[in-house]
Amino acid sequence: MLIKRFEEIKVWQDARILTKHIYDISKVGKFSRDYGPRDQIQRASVSIMSNIAEGYERDSKREFAKFLGYAKGSAGEGRNLLCVAKDQEYITASKFIELYDKCVNVSLQISNFEKYLRKSIR
Repeated sequence: MLIKRFEEIKVWQDARILTKHIYDISKVGKFSRDYGPRDQIQRASVSIMSNIAEGYERDSKREFAKFLGYAKGSAGEGRNLLCVAKDQEYITASKFIELYDKCVNVSLQISNFEKYLRKSIR
């Protein structure tokens, strides 16, 4: 299937869902008042989506692969910040596991997509 818009990319769609969940957990309770981690986890999740979109719009497989690398880095940052949120008891253990698993899944999809693109430009 030929992708015509970044919104059609499954990993972008999954990153969008992850971002929605991140905003949901970070706008309530103590988490909403701890501005540093709250803002940083929101920015990291948005960065995943944004880098996928920006890379796609570059119209170059090499550039797209580079931006997927940035998106994967942001997914790692998100996982790290979820650990902070759990350690500070801003989120429950079950919510942590749910969102951590979503981050891992997005990261794996990005990694596989990046590998595919890099192979196709050789």
